[in-house]
Amino acid sequence: MKSRLLLPLLLAALCLAPGVRALDLHTATIPELQAAMAAGTLTSEKLTEAYLGRVAAYDKRGPAINAVITLNPQALEIAKALDAERKAGKVRGPLHGIPIVLKDNIDTFDLPTTAGSQLLAGSIPPDDAWVAKKLRDAGCVIIAKVNLSEWAGSGGSMGGATDPELIKAGAVPNGFSSMGLQTKNPHDLLRGPSGSSGGTGASIAAAFAQFGLGTDTGGSVRGPSSANGIVGLKPTHGLMSRDGIVPLALSFDTAGPMARSVTDVAIALGAMTGVDPNDAATNKSAGKFETDYTKFLKQGALKGARIGIARDFMGRDAGTDAAVESAIVKLKELGAVIVDPVRYAPYLLAAKQPIYNTLVAAEFKAQVTQYLKTTKPGFPKSFDDVVAGSNDPKTGYRSPGKAFGLKYNSTRTLDLTDPSYLAIKHEQLAAIKAGIDAIFAKYQLDAILYPTSPRPATPIEPPANPVPGGGGDSPTSFANETGYPDFIVPAGVTKDGLPVTISFFGQAFTEPKLIGYAYDFEQATHAIVEPKNTPALPGDKL
Repeated sequence: MKSRLLLPLLLAALCLAPGVRALDLHTATIPELQAAMAAGTLTSEKLTEAYLGRVAAYDKRGPAINAVITLNPQALEIAKALDAERKAGKVRGPLHGIPIVLKDNIDTFDLPTTAGSQLLAGSIPPDDAWVAKKLRDAGCVIIAKVNLSEWAGSGGSMGGATDPELIKAGAVPNGFSSMGLQTKNPHDLLRGPSGSSGGTGASIAAAFAQFGLGTDTGGSVRGPSSANGIVGLKPTHGLMSRDGIVPLALSFDTAGPMARSVTDVAIALGAMTGVDPNDAATNKSAGKFETDYTKFLKQGALKGARIGIARDFMGRDAGTDAAVESAIVKLKELGAVIVDPVRYAPYLLAAKQPIYNTLVAAEFKAQVTQYLKTTKPGFPKSFDDVVAGSNDPKTGYRSPGKAFGLKYNSTRTLDLTDPSYLAIKHEQLAAIKAGIDAIFAKYQLDAILYPTSPRPATPIEPPANPVPGGGGDSPTSFANETGYPDFIVPAGVTKDGLPVTISFFGQAFTEPKLIGYAYDFEQATHAIVEPKNTPALPGDKL
């Protein structure tokens, strides 16, 4: 009789023991993985093997998502070393042994950094970017560098062009680079992953890593988070160092974490904050950054929060709007005070894209030159070298649209001493910030909510008849022009199964509030959807 009773009790104890239950790679959060590793039922090596197994099955084979540019050949050895540290009693923190991917414009001392350009193929930086080093020191396993829109998309783009024939000549497929070629959206293989952090977005949606790092200058974390249906954060300018990241426009640039849960984004963010003497912008964060954002993961955070609905950026797609309307209903149920509608001043809407296009073109030309001077012999040393190399027939350049765009920009881009650039930098950006602050003050808002992308993921191929003024539908660049944070969380799917996300846009250094709002919404909806083209594998059960 005793033996009959003992077996069920043992089984029950095993089921209740923290970290012992089987974990699903797609849904497990970092704390759950750490609990399993602490319990001895999971190792970093096994976790890394599971992610590498998915990369092997789905990146170059099967649906051929093609997000990975460089796979880290030392990933398993690094994971084993971290397991040995844990066994010896040393646990570096919540990221110990966690596999990640980095956008391939983030310097790594042991893997090439190409910014998506074949002209930088094989370029090994002298050291890690600040954020890469912080993540390594925290115990992360970098398993891959992943694709991006070349030169972060806007570098050498046709932004601001008005002639449809010129726009067509400079068009680049959604998710394409001359180095990484075409990345596909795992939800729909005929659609792109968005830019510029498309490889990171596709990788995380397809579960190639636990979380990834992107960069954002005008929406480059947020567009891919939305198109691939994951969580993402464009943080306050200066909260994270840009040292060692290939620049697009330092006035706007920031790195940002991307993951399948708000929890994982919060943990990743806390590992990368701090004042960096090599990036003066981080001085703004002194006394304002946190190293542990998990304390803001609270259900009930939305109760009493004043959330404004930015309807200027809706009405472009019925499926997107339906998901956003459902999200607004849920926010009300969670106790948020909904202020609807919130309208942007006409001058803000009119100025947003021209300011972005002009400033980014000017800063990219100057700042990428400074970065290229740090590369080894044999690589381009200036913007002009990039233009020449991409347009040289001997190069066999694989992106004719980008080559055209780079050459086009070389003839029209302002110098950083030009009065028009200086007026944008010192006067017009201040006017944009004042206008956004006025919205927050007028409506007494804690955050502004809008559909991260007014339309779901778009086709890979550029439109046959392009319309001038692309980028005007989405307000993402306001977060860059003000330097303010923007948190993205899944909100549902369209009837075609394409993801929709909402953005919580706040004022400077309000990441703690935005994390709370996103977490509260996430836990009430669990709206994230696994891509149909990268289904579960046997190794996904840990």
